[in-house]
Amino acid sequence: MPSSPRVIVMGVSGCGKSTLGAALAARIGARFQDADDLHPPENRAKMSAGLPLTDSDRAPWLARIGRLLAESEGPVVIACSALKRAYRAALTEAAGSPAPVFLHLSGPPELFRARLAARKGHFMPASLLESQFAALEPPGADEKAFSINAALPPEAQLDAALKFLRDAPPQP
Repeated sequence: MPSSPRVIVMGVSGCGKSTLGAALAARIGARFQDADDLHPPENRAKMSAGLPLTDSDRAPWLARIGRLLAESEGPVVIACSALKRAYRAALTEAAGSPAPVFLHLSGPPELFRARLAARKGHFMPASLLESQFAALEPPGADEKAFSINAALPPEAQLDAALKFLRDAPPQP
């Protein structure tokens, strides 16, 4: 495993980013940050109203996450949707070296719809799930990414993430 990994746990709303991210950070002794907490109030209000964010809405949020990556002196795990290739490229560029790796929690819309229906007190309504799937560009083979089945139990997801990080080639 890289000595100071930078990991972004990504995927649509309800996939389990925060759960896996927090568990992974605890296991590897990293700082954990939920990128939902970095959204400006305008973004939260827009999503709460059931309106999907645009690329321009996301730009300041992604810049803030990029600064966090760049300024992090130790290992860090961030739960961030990172839905589009361009977003992942911006985060990778902002991070510098070592480049972050992306763990994509993937699964069927029905799974995430059920999770969102059971979730209470979050600003992201289940009605926006379709817009997230529409925006999602799964990581390509040329990206430093690994897909994890979000239907697996949390401990199995964590095991898969740790194995990937342990076996991943060194970052530049």
